[in-house]
Amino acid sequence: MPVVLRGVLSAPYRIVGIKPSRMNPNTCTFCELMFSKVMKATKITIDATILFADLRAYTSLSQSLSASEMGGVLDIFYDECAAAIWEHDGLLNKTIGDAVMAVFNFPIKQDDHPTKAVLAARDIQRRCAAKRPEFDALLGGSGGEIGVGIGISCGELSFGEFGRSHRDLTAIGTVVNTAARAQSAATPGEILVTEAVYERARAELAGSTCKPYELKGFAQTVSLYAA
Repeated sequence: MPVVLRGVLSAPYRIVGIKPSRMNPNTCTFCELMFSKVMKATKITIDATILFADLRAYTSLSQSLSASEMGGVLDIFYDECAAAIWEHDGLLNKTIGDAVMAVFNFPIKQDDHPTKAVLAARDIQRRCAAKRPEFDALLGGSGGEIGVGIGISCGELSFGEFGRSHRDLTAIGTVVNTAARAQSAATPGEILVTEAVYERARAELAGSTCKPYELKGFAQTVSLYAA
């Protein structure tokens, strides 16, 4: 039976606690609970795309702005990232300080998940650029400038609950590490994707330039494409 998530017909579902998931509002909290329980029982290997987006200049700005001002900056950043990720049916898996991590192709299946991630990344950059006046108002006379660096990688990874004393529902593996390192290498306003993403999203990445990068933790240089 389909669950109505929005509009007047959603009222009976909301009364019993069924509403849009905070990880992806295109799924419901009941779906989130069920797949969380499944993940507690097993770890699965999936083909997926990982996106990391990081707010640049956060550390330096946090030294000149108040906690409430920095909170306002993060609120805008998280909201715009979430909207872009959900627009392309990604799962907002984590917010980590000044960064977000998203998974594409789980739990909503997408044959073109690398393309979806690239489109979401571009949407994040557009949305954050459009919020420049709000960022500037919060920054006041600090002289700082907000930018976002994004890294994307795809392939097989493990998804499930990891840890003992503290259980964490997330993705792990080389794909995740590579996306995180690509994000670290990206300059403000830049999107860097791995060769695997480039091969599977060529239509969106035509004309992209490739450069070798020395990424922390990788013995050999890694080719990344500017998206």
